[in-house]
Amino acid sequence: MEFGPTVAILDIVARLTANGAVTHLESQAGSTMVVPRLLITDDDLAVRRAIADVFRGLEFHVSLASDGDEAIEMIETSKIHLILIDVHMPRVSGLEVMRHVRSQNSIVPFILMSGAVDESIEREAHEMRVYRVLSKPLRALTVRQTVMHGLRDAYGWKVG
Repeated sequence: MEFGPTVAILDIVARLTANGAVTHLESQAGSTMVVPRLLITDDDLAVRRAIADVFRGLEFHVSLASDGDEAIEMIETSKIHLILIDVHMPRVSGLEVMRHVRSQNSIVPFILMSGAVDESIEREAHEMRVYRVLSKPLRALTVRQTVMHGLRDAYGWKVG
């Protein structure tokens, strides 16, 4: 099994945390707020772990789900502020999870991830108000910045 992209992500994380990139989020009023809760869903364990490692040492609570069914269960039983989810998974796809969440009138930001994004996926995702679509292989800094911007845009939280 090859872990090329995973190793690159983990290497970047080590440099980020070694450079003191510990972050907290503040509300617009300037008071420290609750720890943001992220849900990372991908059917590849190595990808889930690598993305979770991007947020190690930062003030985030990270939950992991291995498929869309597990993601829906976690979304329905706990407060999630942002969802990073793979588009292509067995049983329930990332788009189906997003459709389910949107049917509940939730505005939680979604960041979709895929190694194969085509126009129809992008169109459907944007119709459901996706925050961003990221192409795999992922870059740690891109993931981190996209999450930070998503939290800022959705909730008015800023990186401190």
